[in-house]
Amino acid sequence: MTYCVAIKLDAGLVFLSDSRTNAGLDQISTFRKMIIYEKPGDRFMVLLSAGNLSISQSVREILQVERLKDNPNDEGEGITIWNAKSMFDAARVLGSAIRRVHDLDATALQQAGVDFNVSLIFGGQIQGEGMRLFQVYSPGNFIEATPETPYFQVGESKYGKPVLDRVITPATPLDEAAKCALVSMDSTLKSNLSVGLPLDMVVYEANRLQTDRIVCIDENNPYFKMLHDSWGQKLRQVFDSIEDPMWDGGQTNVPLLVGSARSMPLKKITTPQEKLI
Repeated sequence: MTYCVAIKLDAGLVFLSDSRTNAGLDQISTFRKMIIYEKPGDRFMVLLSAGNLSISQSVREILQVERLKDNPNDEGEGITIWNAKSMFDAARVLGSAIRRVHDLDATALQQAGVDFNVSLIFGGQIQGEGMRLFQVYSPGNFIEATPETPYFQVGESKYGKPVLDRVITPATPLDEAAKCALVSMDSTLKSNLSVGLPLDMVVYEANRLQTDRIVCIDENNPYFKMLHDSWGQKLRQVFDSIEDPMWDGGQTNVPLLVGSARSMPLKKITTPQEKLI
């Protein structure tokens, strides 16, 4: 399993991925799930991958040489991630690469009882247009992030989603979003052993078309250790500050046991005379 998250903001993009893969309790390995495609001043793109490792590695390999031709009879070089005029076209090239791997391997995988399973996040910016972020599925189709849905997750997403929903909006500052992504990852690490260090993080500032804000985070990273400890302590403090429920009304202004306009609790009382069926 894995966990990857990418966030699209007015100020830029944040990408974060773990690096653990496992095929059982005693088959745990480390593989990088992030790759950066950068041509400074022209384009900056990041790909995050989850799902079957062999499929995602094949997609990454083919993507670098894949050429998309809308017209099969076109003798031109076709669209690649390096000459695409828009991130939408670059995402179409990625979808084509996935379908090519499917054509090559899907039948053999199916015969071996393995599903063709890959989930990707692809985002960045190409000169002449704004930043864009896509989630790409196994068939090669994709959806795009919007102001209402400014982030995507792939892999083990449920543990890290609540903090993203509470914090992230398009107006969130870039560094604050990076912190939120790390808290989201820390929550996932805490609850799921199939996600693990080291982490890869990229923070991209809008319209720069390159970045040097790239870091690999291991168990010795001082900021991540501080964040892990602080988040756990603050959560406990907030939890302790919330009043316990009082069933008898007691010394409280917020009683739990009150009448509900919606419905009464379901309660079945069985008498000795009744027979259970």
